Amino acid sequence: MQVKVLGAAKEVGRSAFQVNCDGVSFLLDYGVELGKEPAYPLQVDPQEINAAIITHAHLDHSGYMPSLFVHGSADVYATPPTFDLSRLLIEDMVRLEKSSLPYDLSEVSKMMLHSKELGYREKVTRGNASFELRESGHVLGGASVLVESQNKKLFYTGDINPRGSRMLREADLDFGEIDLLITESTYSQTDQMPRNESEEKFIEFAYEVLDRKGSLFVPAFSVERSQEIAVVLKNAKFKHKVVMDGMAIKVNEIMLRYPEYLRDAKVFADSVNHAVWVRGESERKKMLSEPAVIISPAGMLVGGSAVFYLQNLALDKKNGIALVSYQGEGTPGRKLLETGKVNIRGKEFRAESEVRQFEFSGHADRTSLFDMMNKIKGNPKVLTIHGDNESCTKFAEEIHERFGFDAHAPIAGEVVTV
Repeated sequence: MQVKVLGAAKEVGRSAFQVNCDGVSFLLDYGVELGKEPAYPLQVDPQEINAAIITHAHLDHSGYMPSLFVHGSADVYATPPTFDLSRLLIEDMVRLEKSSLPYDLSEVSKMMLHSKELGYREKVTRGNASFELRESGHVLGGASVLVESQNKKLFYTGDINPRGSRMLREADLDFGEIDLLITESTYSQTDQMPRNESEEKFIEFAYEVLDRKGSLFVPAFSVERSQEIAVVLKNAKFKHKVVMDGMAIKVNEIMLRYPEYLRDAKVFADSVNHAVWVRGESERKKMLSEPAVIISPAGMLVGGSAVFYLQNLALDKKNGIALVSYQGEGTPGRKLLETGKVNIRGKEFRAESEVRQFEFSGHADRTSLFDMMNKIKGNPKVLTIHGDNESCTKFAEEIHERFGFDAHAPIAGEVVTV
């Protein structure tokens, strides 16, 4: 079994790995990295791919898959919610980035024509190799991948949250001895605040802002984070109005169609249906007329209806802004966090509203990554990926020291054999 690292090497973004099993080739993820210009993984020949797999809908794992259909095709496998959410996010990216992408909506449609829906633990066999998806606890329908060929086993975590969340069950790590582990390293060097503490502090802040007759604006990722914040508010029996806007509404609709993928479908439905769903600009303006918690993408303030709320709420000190999503370098969200400044219609202003950050990550933190490593059976080689240089490199060193496994942080283009 040979693995070629195509992306996510000492970086977060453009996850992609080609697994060759003596003539059978699987592509595990094929994502983009969205910066000023989109960045892509190393190219593959679609004719060589026997099956392509999308672990989950986030664009850094799914966003380059349609490029396989520019001059070729391949069967693409994922869970049903992953396909629905991927299509939503990819089509939105095509509209925003049209000039800089190597494919357009017709390739997205071709990808969907070649889509093969797969449930968890359903085995797909190609020649002398097979793969199956395992629940990852990261986003709705999200999966890790187990590949088997000639008594060799590879486990690719994708993005994983072993503990799950209020919405999602914990990750499925029951897979026996393995020979190769490809693991995310995003938060390998940091422990997050315990979730119940984050939730308490967030709810306290929400009451502070609403009690002074302000609105609390929560820019959040459309997939998962927006819905999780709605669940947290409902669970706390929050007494004020909650609003959801932007692409989060379309994601709500998709997620409600897949109750079997949720930890508790009734709690989820009650939470998102308790919120006011904003549809259109006139409703959006109305939401500013009375205090509310307003949840709206984009999580890093790079676009979407979040820009409208930022422009209308950031300059009044009675309002608050709760940053609950990762803030990438160079994004308006990171700028607001570090400098307290916002751009409004081309001009820079100091934000008067109170800005606080809260940890609500869907990724494993340091403690849960090591808990996962403790459960690994066998004596696998380990590739640490999907983190910055330090997170990947140090995590590999620590894995070797603690467990004795042959672990390292690969570079793009590297081929590893087991």
